[in-house]
Amino acid sequence: MKQITGKEKSLKQLLQNTKYTIHYYQREYMWQRKHIEELIDDLTSEFLEYYKKGDSRKAVQDYGVYFMGSVVLAGRENAIIDGQQRFSSLTLLLIYLNNCLRKIGEQYSVIEAMIFSEAYGSKSFNINVEDRQDCMDALFKNEEFDVTNANESVKNLYNRYKDIEDIFPKSITDDMLLYFCDWLAEKVYFIEIVATTEQDAHKVFVSMNDRGLSLTSTEMLKGYVLSEIKNDKNREKLNTLWKDKILQLKAIDDKGDEVFIKSWLRAQYAQTIRDTKAGAVNKDFDLIGGAFHKWVRDERQKLSLSSSESYENFINKMIKFSEVYLQIKDAENNFKEATKFVYYNAQLNFTLQPQLLLAAICDDDNTETITIKINLVARFIDLLIVSRVLNYKSLDYSTIKNYIFSVTKDIRNTTVSELKEKLSKQLSDLNVNYAESIPNFRLNGYTKKYIKHMLARITGFIEEQTDVASNYCNYVNMQTKNPFEVEHIITDHYEWFTNEYTDQDDFARWRNNIGALLLLHKSINSSLNDKKYGYKLKKYCSNEGNIYTESLGEQAYINNPRFKKFISDYNLLFVPYEQFGKKEILERNSLFIQLVNLVWNTKMFN
Repeated sequence: MKQITGKEKSLKQLLQNTKYTIHYYQREYMWQRKHIEELIDDLTSEFLEYYKKGDSRKAVQDYGVYFMGSVVLAGRENAIIDGQQRFSSLTLLLIYLNNCLRKIGEQYSVIEAMIFSEAYGSKSFNINVEDRQDCMDALFKNEEFDVTNANESVKNLYNRYKDIEDIFPKSITDDMLLYFCDWLAEKVYFIEIVATTEQDAHKVFVSMNDRGLSLTSTEMLKGYVLSEIKNDKNREKLNTLWKDKILQLKAIDDKGDEVFIKSWLRAQYAQTIRDTKAGAVNKDFDLIGGAFHKWVRDERQKLSLSSSESYENFINKMIKFSEVYLQIKDAENNFKEATKFVYYNAQLNFTLQPQLLLAAICDDDNTETITIKINLVARFIDLLIVSRVLNYKSLDYSTIKNYIFSVTKDIRNTTVSELKEKLSKQLSDLNVNYAESIPNFRLNGYTKKYIKHMLARITGFIEEQTDVASNYCNYVNMQTKNPFEVEHIITDHYEWFTNEYTDQDDFARWRNNIGALLLLHKSINSSLNDKKYGYKLKKYCSNEGNIYTESLGEQAYINNPRFKKFISDYNLLFVPYEQFGKKEILERNSLFIQLVNLVWNTKMFN
């Protein structure tokens, strides 16, 4: 090999006005929401340990640093051999921060120079991949981007940016943004390893892996636990079982084994979690999120690891719980009536679900008991999500993790009857009142995906009750050419409705009310942009929508005995409307409350 150099560099030093290429054979961006959640949580939590209200921006230079590992580069093209997932994800975070700053009237030229640079009058992104340009440009301009025909990397980039919008913690307030940007640019460090040729860079990468520097926490945990087992035959048998399960977990996701073990250890063993106040230290929950093999070794007394037999039991438990985890992941990815609540929660990217589902499982539970417990906890999560959303309370990872951990400990290793009782108490403490919260529930940037989910669930419920197969999965599927979207019944032309609404803000409040929203195919939705209610109603009733949409017109009630029986059985406020204004929105709102009470009830816990 020719010369190899290694140097400590800040994120700003690495990205500012510097171009990187990603070669065609390794250019896929594959990170999922859980990876972004952990990155955002790690960075923001680290920053908040140092930040103190009243600090000057200059004080940031004395804050602590955060190390993000090595990045391996090759040649004059600055080809990224190892590190593009982190670089691409950090670029998305920088774009998000830049958009947040612009929204509050601030500008930070350093951030922009880390995202893109200019040469010969032409701007281009510093992570320079041609087929990503249009998507990245739309994100930088804070515009929507249609990913229908995009490749996997572009879809992942766009979706991860939307995840950042969703999960970036409210604890980083507007007045702290510039401080956080300073810290991110100046205090987040990598080791930059540069090889003269790409061939040498790959040799470095392979050498780092071959010599054990890349041993994962899973591999080190296995080595530690197996080393404590005295019986050779037992050790070999358990080693084979371990390897088989890890392969199954990795088939779900490249890091599926690590995600499972973190969820399992947090669900079954962790006792403490870092406080939310500044300067708090990492505890069980947080330490497991990093080098969990070290946590197991350090906390072996907490896990009752004291003999060869106890280490054998530990692996056997891991095997059993990995099977339950695989069952959970299958339920998250594939709709089944028996585990539908697990699927519903997964569609909203509730990534803490597996941890909470695993908490209630006992070592000796049979398959039937495990399924019952999974359904009970998943239903609790379903109700929790709706209760928080209706009250505009955040569900982002950093906000909700402490509460979920407290519930995790509360329901740990319970019987079915104990689990019902504890979850019923948790729901009671939430003090959910749909009739109070729904009248003020409106479409906005935060509620959009939840409103679509709720409309899909309600519409699917009506279909089931009228002996029609639920179309829920199609309503939430965004990978089709013509997906369903949230439709405003009232067209966005305030000037048409000045007699009824006092001003533009009053108009927007009523127009975005949940009682004035439907689900429609994207193509139909687009075609109705500038149409009045009379024209829209014909489209709603033309069998191109769904029963909830069609119920605005008289045709839905004609020759439809099952729908009419459904209305009668539950005394529902379904009626057709020839016009649609404030009065009709209020009535439709009352209907929505009835349907929410039917769909999100607590009968399972009685």
